[in-house]
Amino acid sequence: GAIRGLAGAGRLRLLGRGPRCSSQWGEGRGAEEPRRCGRRFGGVEQPHRDGMAVSMDDDVPLILTLDDSGSSASAPLDELDREELPNENGGSYDVVNDASSPAARECCAQQSSARHNWEMNYQEAAIYLQEGENNDKFFTHPKNAKALAAYLFAHNHLFYLMELSTALLLLLLSLCEAPAVPMLRLGIFVHATLELFALIVVVFELSMKMRWLGFHTFIRHKRTMVKTCVLLVQFIEAIVVLVRQTSHVRITRALRCIFLVDCRYCGAVRRNLRQIFQSLPPFIDILLLLLFFMVIFAILGELYLWMENLVNLFVLLTTSNFPDVMMPSYARNPWSCVFFIVYLSIELYFIMNLLLAVVFDTFNDIEKRKFKSLLLHKRTAIQHAYRLLVTKQRPSGISFKHFEGLLRFYKPRMCARERYLTFKALNQSNTPLVSLKDFYNFYEVVGLKWKAKRNREHWFDDLPRTAFLIFKGYFLCFSDTVVAVNGIWILVETFMLQGRKHHRGNFFSRNVPWSYIVFLTIYGVELLLKTTGLGPVEYLSSGWNLFDFSVTLFAFLGLMALAFNMEPFYFIVVLRPLQLLRLFKLKKRYRNVLDTMFELFPRMASLGLTLLIFYYCFAIVGMEFFAGVVYPNCCNTSTVADSYRWVNHTVGNKTVVEEGYYYLNNFDNILNSFVTLFELTVVNDWYIIMEGVTSQTTHWSRLYFMIFYIVTMVVMTIIVAFILDAFVFRMNYTRKNQDSEEDNGIVLEKEISKEEVIGCLKLQDRSSCPVTDECLFWCFLQLQQMSTVFLGRRSRTKSDLSMKMYEEEIQVCGLSWSWLPGLQAEQDGTQVNQQIPWIFSTFLPVPSVVRSFLTWVWSLSCQR
Repeated sequence: GAIRGLAGAGRLRLLGRGPRCSSQWGEGRGAEEPRRCGRRFGGVEQPHRDGMAVSMDDDVPLILTLDDSGSSASAPLDELDREELPNENGGSYDVVNDASSPAARECCAQQSSARHNWEMNYQEAAIYLQEGENNDKFFTHPKNAKALAAYLFAHNHLFYLMELSTALLLLLLSLCEAPAVPMLRLGIFVHATLELFALIVVVFELSMKMRWLGFHTFIRHKRTMVKTCVLLVQFIEAIVVLVRQTSHVRITRALRCIFLVDCRYCGAVRRNLRQIFQSLPPFIDILLLLLFFMVIFAILGELYLWMENLVNLFVLLTTSNFPDVMMPSYARNPWSCVFFIVYLSIELYFIMNLLLAVVFDTFNDIEKRKFKSLLLHKRTAIQHAYRLLVTKQRPSGISFKHFEGLLRFYKPRMCARERYLTFKALNQSNTPLVSLKDFYNFYEVVGLKWKAKRNREHWFDDLPRTAFLIFKGYFLCFSDTVVAVNGIWILVETFMLQGRKHHRGNFFSRNVPWSYIVFLTIYGVELLLKTTGLGPVEYLSSGWNLFDFSVTLFAFLGLMALAFNMEPFYFIVVLRPLQLLRLFKLKKRYRNVLDTMFELFPRMASLGLTLLIFYYCFAIVGMEFFAGVVYPNCCNTSTVADSYRWVNHTVGNKTVVEEGYYYLNNFDNILNSFVTLFELTVVNDWYIIMEGVTSQTTHWSRLYFMIFYIVTMVVMTIIVAFILDAFVFRMNYTRKNQDSEEDNGIVLEKEISKEEVIGCLKLQDRSSCPVTDECLFWCFLQLQQMSTVFLGRRSRTKSDLSMKMYEEEIQVCGLSWSWLPGLQAEQDGTQVNQQIPWIFSTFLPVPSVVRSFLTWVWSLSCQR
């Protein structure tokens, strides 16, 4: 949610690093004070009521609120110490009475200062939680008032949309720049001006980030520095084009993708690129082994043609020229086939599969480590937020008043009812305070959508008894039988319509088969019964029900297209057989496969966008080097001349055109380049495109196509590894949790009394930012209920499944820090013993024997 805050209120100062604060907090008039420790705060150990100590990192910048005179923040007064759960008296701040005496005015000023300090604590805690959710590094935390204002400006959806639109504008300019798409060609002055405008917007975005991060942090942020360098180059080139009024070779246009990758909405793309780069070391190792055998086999051929042999063997690795490349040698000597069989057996069937296995193992390890690091990052953010919300009098937990203040900044649109239900869902110990152990579940609970549960078992109890049919086994059997009969009937209709013309009759019967109407009616009745029995919300919460609803809706639209002869929408009718997928969920293994497929769709979209980014980079390079190179009859001297030949000759009285269509696979504009690159990805006869371009340029042009094949092979291998990892994870999760049901997502049930609701409403009414929920209050008054049960729902995510899978490695009091050595933050000093060996094994480029020796020496020194 958007963070609304007091960016300019008060003065803020960064707490520098320092030793641990060993002094105890003073009592100070029995007041309730935001828990801060001055300049020596560093890494304070804060015990909570369960006896667990929390040690915070010393290098995390914190915002310390100061009053106008520069002194430390005043402590809230005794009147603000009512911290219990909402009751009939509420739990909000006391109303400050008007008084004319100096003591009363001083009291009012101290109360105002205390409220201001707490508001700043709420806002900073919300920022920490957002940094944990978005996986933002804590060194980018705002450090002063100006940085906070820039942070709030840079973290709203309008800014995100500006980033995205600017990046898309820069990418779409390739449609209008030379070589341009004929229908979209713009003048040099127009597209250069548009480019300069977009780059100026990017300069504004980076200036806001620099104002937020500060210069030293800005230059430490690698992705931002890369974006800055690309911006500088693009700016210079755009000015040169505008001044010269002519285009030149601009390969750097391929770097425009960094503007899209850096957008907030493309976080999944950045994760994919990071995983690709992390998977490169084992991939390169196996690739070097593959190229080694390729060179060996190239030398085994004719020695004076070994470079040509190397190219042919590279193409043979893709099986694009097999068996054509083998046939001349096979015609001269049948035993020559052994050479090709051994080569393909080693390179294609062994090393390529070994490559997939190694990448899959690396990818699996990266996925697990990524989940652990994200979880640790969230836990650290929660610890920072917890430290800002506890008080001097109650260091063991967070009261509802301060939790509600946090949510006002973290989720401003959350109503009072949802805030209190979230607090109660977190508070597993049923005490007035939320401990750190319970607060660790903040991200899992805050996303729940709450709705009052009805008294009856089902909401349709007052409806006719036919609604109960959906819970009977024979109803499901009847539905599956209808689907199977529908599939058989579609096959029968297909065979009946083949080989004969449509009979002429009335319009409706000719276009809409009666079977279509019958089966669609049955599906509609089934959908109505399920919606009536389960309720719309619960019905649509299931993935399979949502699939049934979508297919039935498309079938109805297909019926309308047939009935009213809307030919452009006839394709919808083809979607009817998708209903047959329901039959596959009857078998458990098919159900797991389909569930995995549905879960992969969102991630596959990000992987597809990642592949398109690589396409864009290679398309720009291809246009700069190969635009206008390929045309009909361009390759008459090459071995692929027939594929590019365009000849007219007369046969009798007719003119016959013999046309090889491969000249259409060119780099004349960005759209043609994308089509050509996709054909190269499929690798079917891709060498024809490569040889056609090579015949018109130089032999070094083959490097472009070979590098593109290797890059796409990396991306495709990552995609396959991702699919395998998701399927294996699903299988392991299913075996470990035989009785679990995930179709309905996460469901949490909480009961609250009327007194709690009244207290919650009074708290909101008397707070500085009143939020009322009269509908809930009047619901209690009308129904005369002493308590009501609420259900919180949300969809299950991959993180939830991972938490379930690795629950044995997550301790009761938090996370098992042995997952990631070096990130442990215990107060007993064992962190140092583990961190140094982790540094030896990760960052130092030394052999394993040396690393082991250094680790052993360090452990001995730590023991001493």
